[in-house]
Amino acid sequence: MGIVNLSRVVPRETAVLSAAANPAPQDAEARVMIDVDNVGKRFAARGDAAAFNALEDVSMQVRQREFVSILGPSGCGKSTLLRMVSGLVPCDAGEIRVDGRSITAPVPEIGVVFQTSNMLPWLTVGDNIRLGAKLRNLPTVKTEARLPGLLDTLGLTQFVDRYPHELSGGMRQRAAIGQILLLEPRVMLMDEPFGALDALTRDKLNVELLRIWQQSTLTVLLVTHSIHEAVFLSDRVLVMSPRPGRVQHDVKIDLPRPRQPDEIKRDPRYGEYVSELSRMMGVF
Repeated sequence: MGIVNLSRVVPRETAVLSAAANPAPQDAEARVMIDVDNVGKRFAARGDAAAFNALEDVSMQVRQREFVSILGPSGCGKSTLLRMVSGLVPCDAGEIRVDGRSITAPVPEIGVVFQTSNMLPWLTVGDNIRLGAKLRNLPTVKTEARLPGLLDTLGLTQFVDRYPHELSGGMRQRAAIGQILLLEPRVMLMDEPFGALDALTRDKLNVELLRIWQQSTLTVLLVTHSIHEAVFLSDRVLVMSPRPGRVQHDVKIDLPRPRQPDEIKRDPRYGEYVSELSRMMGVF
């Protein structure tokens, strides 16, 4: 997959930082980008299924340029919470704010990457990546100027004229991430984007994701089932309870950046975090 050139992708106006010299700072005074305040979600009875509370009294904050992951048992409402932050699903209680703005519907500042890429099969890779910008009527000159660098970053330059069925699962997910990055969001929400990929491809994409994030001003909130992935990527890991989901634990990951899998996994603290989170998750 090789080393990627991020300097061609992130525009100057987004205050690009050097990952090596300036790993993402976690300043306690950095402004809150995502503020979830006592949020609840209840699903009504449907057919033979009884009504139930998916989320109850959920509160959390994510500061600017933080990378935060959410862990929890299946059915605890992780994906529902992410969709509520995105504005795709309404809250039944409480409030969600992004950069101080109350979220009641999708907004341009928030990009979402799902587990499946949802690429349109009749469009090429390039046209799929352009699609979001086209639907938002963003200036064509600007998006076309950024596209070559973005394709280079994602390792998709030689596949720009290919169709989705000609790509591997990892390539399709890179294209999905590219579609979001072309929109220049301030917040990126990721719902198990690499969950269906093999372990090697997943590790490579995790490294690429960190490179992109560390040289941008993105705030990232990731839902994952992988404790190892959460520890490797995150500044903090939130652990949710079984349904109705609540944030039970907030674990700060104090590992140096930039991170490489082989180096981080040799750090004794990495294993300690994995063990601690495994206990919190009831793995052992």
